[in-house]
Formats: sequence, structure tokens, C-alpha cells
Amino acid sequence: MNEQQIVLVQESFAKVVPIKDAAAEIFYNDLFETSPEVKPYFKNSDMTEQGSKLMATLAVVVNGLRDLDKIVPVAQKLAVGHVAYGVKAEDYDKVGASLLRTLEKGLGDGFTPEVKEAWVTAYGTLSGVMKDAAYPAPAMAGTAPEKKPFWKFWA
Repeated sequence: MNEQQIVLVQESFAKVVPIKDAAAEIFYNDLFETSPEVKPYFKNSDMTEQGSKLMATLAVVVNGLRDLDKIVPVAQKLAVGHVAYGVKAEDYDKVGASLLRTLEKGLGDGFTPEVKEAWVTAYGTLSGVMKDAAYPAPAMAGTAPEKKPFWKFWA
């Protein structure tokens, strides 16, 4: 990520913070509507608490974009832990698409093409290291079919 993208992500997220509870609700409603197969991951979860955790995690990541060396190991550990819940590599794309739709709804006209691109880059970077940690590449790398990037789900 370049400095301008970091600034755009941080400034746009600062606008989401005052509406974080509503944003979390929009996010999970969108995720469960567009990807109902992920809902069982949350079957025993208090969704208000889950939303608070989501927003707190996003805040840590967004505020730490200039110090990825500290964020990446924590994100990798989190990703490995999510495997036990049944989370699959392709679920990261579904989450990314819901995040973008949530930001679009929450930011309105403030969700410019530049802001969108900055979030795509930020999420793509983080989700990439998370997937690599949770689902190491098979010995015969390059044999898997090409995956559709998460932002293509957002169209």
C-alpha cells in the first residue's frame, strides 16, 4: 500500500467509527444475505458482541497500516484459529465483498473510486497473508484453478 491509500483508508474508517454499530449490522446482514453458507460459523455468537469485535479488529488493522510487521502475525494467528470454525479460503472473498458494500452504504458519496481502490488493496493484502497462513499452498503450486478476486463479487 502506498501512503495515499493508507490515508484514504484511515480517513474513511474515521467516518465509519461514529456509526460502528450500524455498520457492523449492515455488514453481517449483507454477508448473511449474499453468502448464507457462512452463517453457521456464527451459530453460537451474540451478533452485537461479534459486531463490536469486528469493528475493534478493523480499527486495529486500519490504525496499524503503517506497521504491518506487527499486524500481520496477529492476523495470521487469527486466520489459523478461524479454520476450527470451518472457515474456508474462499470465505475471505465473501467477507471482502460485504465489507466493500458496507463501506459504500455507510460512506455514501464519500466512497469514491479512490477510496474503494484503497480498501481493496488493504483488504487484499491482509486477507492474502491470512489465507496463506491458514491454508498453505500445496506442494504442487500452480495446479489449483484460478480464484476470482473478492472485489469481483462486489459488482
